[in-house]
Amino acid sequence: MSLARIYGLQARLRTHLQKSVVTRSIPVQMLETVPRRWIASGLVSHDKLAPKPVPKHDWNRAVSEAEKIVGYPTSFLSLRWLLSDEIANVALHLRKLVGSNHPLLRTAKILIYNGKNNMQAWGLIVLLISKAVGHAPTVPDLEQDKSAGVLQSQRGLAEITEMIRTAHLVHQGLVNLQPLDDAGNELGSDSDTIFGNKIALLSGDYLLGNACLQLAGLRNQPLIELISSAVRDLAESNFFGERDQQNNPLPSRPLESSAAGSNGSSSGSNVDLSFGDAIDNTQPLSLAGVMGNPEKEWALRHILGAGSLLGKSCQGAMMLAGQPEALQRRGYMFGKHLSLAWQACIDLEPFNSDQLPSGGQFSLVSAPVLFHLDHVPALYDEIQQGLVSVDKVDFSKVHAAVLKGPGLERTRALQKKHSLAAMDVLNELPPSDARTALQNIILAMQDI
Repeated sequence: MSLARIYGLQARLRTHLQKSVVTRSIPVQMLETVPRRWIASGLVSHDKLAPKPVPKHDWNRAVSEAEKIVGYPTSFLSLRWLLSDEIANVALHLRKLVGSNHPLLRTAKILIYNGKNNMQAWGLIVLLISKAVGHAPTVPDLEQDKSAGVLQSQRGLAEITEMIRTAHLVHQGLVNLQPLDDAGNELGSDSDTIFGNKIALLSGDYLLGNACLQLAGLRNQPLIELISSAVRDLAESNFFGERDQQNNPLPSRPLESSAAGSNGSSSGSNVDLSFGDAIDNTQPLSLAGVMGNPEKEWALRHILGAGSLLGKSCQGAMMLAGQPEALQRRGYMFGKHLSLAWQACIDLEPFNSDQLPSGGQFSLVSAPVLFHLDHVPALYDEIQQGLVSVDKVDFSKVHAAVLKGPGLERTRALQKKHSLAAMDVLNELPPSDARTALQNIILAMQDI
């Protein structure tokens, strides 16, 4: 079955469901018992030309409305790869891991689950910024997808972005089977973990290989160099800074001058928004003066691990559209700041409750933790317990300490700062349904 036919069947099914829901009379008492998630899933009629204001900044509805603007759900951008025989075999073997505790299963759940933190909205963002900016008059008609308002090459770039991001997440599911001291000895008898590692490695390589093949097919040398530098940044993000034996990142020791000068400041930070940028952003980023500075360290980690790919994909979309270099640069700034604002929201999520669930963990390099270490460096002694494994860290103790400090307020200020920076770029673009959809996505992040 062709990809176009799949999307056509999906659109007809959605229309049928909407008509069946609208024509039936539902008592008010029943509506009160319907979960909000059902109501936000799109079972009502919507204007196909422009998104309506998002009530209460609902994340799922903001994404759903945005997907209609670009023509089809971008969470299925990689569908033709997922329907291939190779991935079908991988899925069959993946069933053998059910019941084990391999991290690859958690990664698969994150990728499939259509929740508010779904990172598969990246292709959607690339297509929306492409439509919001438009293309130069010199672009041939054959290259244009007039029904969606984007170029065929931009749609391909969005798919490439999704595959690279997914491959990176899958590769992060690899487990280190041996401590460094035992390296070279025969592996243990944990066959499930060994098998899971093979699946994670081969699946990620398959997606990354297809992304590279499709990128080369665009036949645009500057774009290839740009996206290749983003892949390099993703790889580098997994190796700098202190880490435990499972490669989980650990924060650097806070700088004494930074801790002495913070005085519990809750204003976020005065670090320039252009931190991490360079005249030629295909060059590697410098680590000078970064480690131990809470906002610089946090920003560099997530520019390398996420912001570089999204920013350069937005920049590349404008490059394909024949836009001037100044506007391409603004596209990079938009993607970078949107990614950092998104990450700040995710970092806040474990601290939305007063109690950490039993056995619960969170990133020790998240913004609230780094800001709290800047305020109370003594907590770093607890973090050092995780040099062998982060499992040795008392996460409940760290969680309780962060709740009492200025870290959460400074993280909210950080999130707001990057959201406004992304909004500033959007405000330079002409009004359109795509621009409104991107603004709705940014506003919806406030409630994540």
